[in-house]
Amino acid sequence: MSNYRRAWMSGGTFFFTVNLYRRDTDLLVTHIAVLREAIAHVAKRYPFTIHGWVVLPDHLHALISLPPNDQNYPLRWRLINSYFSKSIPNQESRSESRETRGERGIWQRRYWEHMIRDEQDFKAHMDYIHINPVKHGLVTRVKDWPYSTFHRLVESGYYEENWGVSHFADILNYQD
Repeated sequence: MSNYRRAWMSGGTFFFTVNLYRRDTDLLVTHIAVLREAIAHVAKRYPFTIHGWVVLPDHLHALISLPPNDQNYPLRWRLINSYFSKSIPNQESRSESRETRGERGIWQRRYWEHMIRDEQDFKAHMDYIHINPVKHGLVTRVKDWPYSTFHRLVESGYYEENWGVSHFADILNYQD
């Protein structure tokens, strides 16, 4: 069995990539209202600050901060995933392993987490989140993807409306 090491820091800021088990589906955007409801439900009980978030058809990226004296992001992801899974129709096929464990066949069991180190790291991950729909060929301009915090960040002045057009190669080169 692999030895997974997670970064732990109370009040930390973290970047996440969370994937669906099947990468050939549009489940997340089809059920975007349920996903938003799941996030709001969990955030009410276990608060966190959303800095950036993008939902694509088969995965999502998020940049969040936890409250001081709290490092339990795995609980939040488990609850978000569980709420979402219980709220959509049970139509997916499941492997024998998932059936044995009583799991749905919606989410990959693991997710990618990265603890943000400094302001440059924060900015690079914010940019990566928001350029992702362009990277995957879903839109040609960042502002055209509706399932993103980009629009809120334009309103707050963090990004310009046409951001990303000339920065695409630089942003993708930063993220390994």
